[in-house]
Amino acid sequence: MAKELPVYLFTGFLEAGKTKTIQETLADKEFNTGERILLVSCEEGIEEYDPSEFAHPDVVIETVEDPGDLSEALLKSFEKKHDPKLIMVEYNGMWMLDLFYRSLPENWVVYQEMLFIDATTVKTYNANMRTQMVDKLQSCEMVLFNRVPEQQDMMELHQLVRTISRRAAIAYEYLDGRIEYDEIEDPLPFDIDAPIIEIKDGDYAEWYRDLSEEMRKYDGKTVRFKGMVARGGGPFESAFAVGRHVMTCCAADITYRGVVCTGWSGKKLKTKDWVLITAKIKIAYHKLYDAEGPVLTAIDVQEATPPDPVVATFY
Repeated sequence: MAKELPVYLFTGFLEAGKTKTIQETLADKEFNTGERILLVSCEEGIEEYDPSEFAHPDVVIETVEDPGDLSEALLKSFEKKHDPKLIMVEYNGMWMLDLFYRSLPENWVVYQEMLFIDATTVKTYNANMRTQMVDKLQSCEMVLFNRVPEQQDMMELHQLVRTISRRAAIAYEYLDGRIEYDEIEDPLPFDIDAPIIEIKDGDYAEWYRDLSEEMRKYDGKTVRFKGMVARGGGPFESAFAVGRHVMTCCAADITYRGVVCTGWSGKKLKTKDWVLITAKIKIAYHKLYDAEGPVLTAIDVQEATPPDPVVATFY
């Protein structure tokens, strides 16, 4: 198998500060120690790289100008041509991240994904390019808001991130260069330590996201929530899913987000039945996931009326 190559992925919209940060990182002798670094640039902004300022000169830059050109074959050709020890990617904010991850060679491993956002333009981008914004927020590990005015309402920026991700660290860089890290607490709207975790209709999206991101903390817990049944046939006849349709950013991305449920021998349930379910959660492999995930063992299942609104959101 080919050697593993660490990848540092920088995302964000044009003029969000990606180039400046990468330039400063490559000028840092502690990061740029002299091993060959491949920098893949997927957009051309106003600011350009100045290789004369790099801590070591063994940095090679390849440019991908069109999303149609990005492919595993192209990235492997860069690796073969330059034999890098580390890879940095400045990704075009208008390109969906799925394209990058589908193009990623097997031995290219993303060590860190960082999102850069200009605090002075974020409202405009969030209003007009919400799909692209959510796309970058979903998987990043660090969000850096730069050009933050002194009078900025931090809760506004904080909530913009937290409606999509509870995992990402958040930092704010002010106009004078000061950097502060976000320390705003985000209590969950339900009690995870209660004998039965009661999920209100309006909290399903946040609960499902938290369950997906930190499923281990739910192992052995009992939960009660309202959801719609989805059944399959064949080898999946003995199990069903129960969940809600969730909208992350817009109507186009509404997706059914359900959890596998087993152990119910009561009234036969049909797809699209609405139920109020009480169940114990176990984190285990299940063939419906084809992976490890949360598996419910039903304790009680009752008929229920659909929630209002039917589609769960983060707002």
